[in-house]
Formats: sequence, C-alpha cells, structure tokens
Amino acid sequence: MASVSAVVSKQQIDTISSKLRAYGQQYQDVWDLGIQLALRISDLLNIRYEDIRHNRLRIVEAKTQKVVNVLLNEKSLQIISRRRNDFPKDVYLFQSHHKNVSGTKPLTRIAVYKTFRVVGDDIGISLGTHSMRKTRGYFVYREFGIGETMRMLNHSKEAVTLRYIGITQQRMDEVSSMEL
Repeated sequence: MASVSAVVSKQQIDTISSKLRAYGQQYQDVWDLGIQLALRISDLLNIRYEDIRHNRLRIVEAKTQKVVNVLLNEKSLQIISRRRNDFPKDVYLFQSHHKNVSGTKPLTRIAVYKTFRVVGDDIGISLGTHSMRKTRGYFVYREFGIGETMRMLNHSKEAVTLRYIGITQQRMDEVSSMEL
C-alpha cells in the first residue's frame, strides 16, 4: 500500500466524506468517525457496541495492547447512534453486510482501503486507511501542540509524530519563513 498523508484542509475532509457517501453510508461513517477518534483502522473496524458506554469508548489497541479510553464528542455520538438505530442487531459498529461474508464480522480493512483509494484518486490525493488518524493528528498538532498529539497517537518520540503527520523539515522551513 502506498504512503498516505494527512488531509490538511477541512474543506477537503468534507469533500472526501461527501464522495464516500456514493459508495455507501458505512464508508462515509468510517471516514467521519475515524477523523474524530484517530484510531488505527484495525481498532476502528473492530469496535463493538459493547465497547461503548454512554459517551465513552474503551478498547484495547491491537498493536500496542494499551487500553484506550476516549470521550466521544457530539459528532461521534451522532454517528454511533444513527448506525445503532439503522442496524440494531449488529455486534460491530461497522459490521459487514456483504452477501459473501458468513457470520458476524466487521467490514474489512481491504474494502475500506480500496474505497478510500478510489476517492483519493478522484480528487488527486493519496488517501488510505491511515489518512484519518494522520489527519486528526495534524489538526490536534495545530491546535494543541506536539505533546498532546504524541499522547493521542501513543507515540514516544516527537520526531516520529512529526513525520507521521507530515511535518517535515521542508514544511518547518515554510512555516519559519512565513511573514506575518
């Protein structure tokens, strides 16, 4: 899979969301909730309704085995509530309803990646399953700084976080050379 970047424009975030709707509400919801939560795609797709209590999401990250306890914002709660109302028997928040899927399983990472890639190609950006996490990281960095961003992404090194969200030396030079 190709390297993907953070989406750094709120207008582009909204454009992606709108274009994903053409592939189904579920893909739009993955994007919209992924932007809100900044989880890895494997963790996002494996959210079960039992992981959600009132206004909090509590999961164990698959990669790090760390417990994540997230306060859900209003947009997240709206997405979750609508999905629950639309699919009251589902176990997973993003449960697969494909006719070829047997049993109760979440939407696959590959299905999300392929759909995101098509939309990214359509608007001329490299879009993938990490784009949501990187995008949230980028906006948290801009608003709150590197410390909060590192904590949210569970990174232990500043350089890793900056590289992950696309803050390269070239970008730092651009920021430094900006005149106000």
